[in-house]
Amino acid sequence: MRTTLTIDNDIVDSLKERARLQGRPFKQVVNDALRRGLSQTSEEERPEFRVEPMEGGILPHLKHLTPKEILDELSIQDYLEKEARSEKNTG
Repeated sequence: MRTTLTIDNDIVDSLKERARLQGRPFKQVVNDALRRGLSQTSEEERPEFRVEPMEGGILPHLKHLTPKEILDELSIQDYLEKEARSEKNTG
């Protein structure tokens, strides 16, 4: 079937480059790309991706803090460790 489509320039450029590299006709590359896209599972059919937090971890006492609070806590710990090493080396 013959139809007219308006395709964004960046997509046309990518398709033309792919056709050139593969030595295939532009029409065939476009049809193959459309087939691949249409054969992929739709958003509704995909299972929901969830990340479950692990209990414990390296610093379990930090798990309820905000990212900024965690960075502050880690900075404090780093400072205290450096001070302890410094005192050990000079003491």
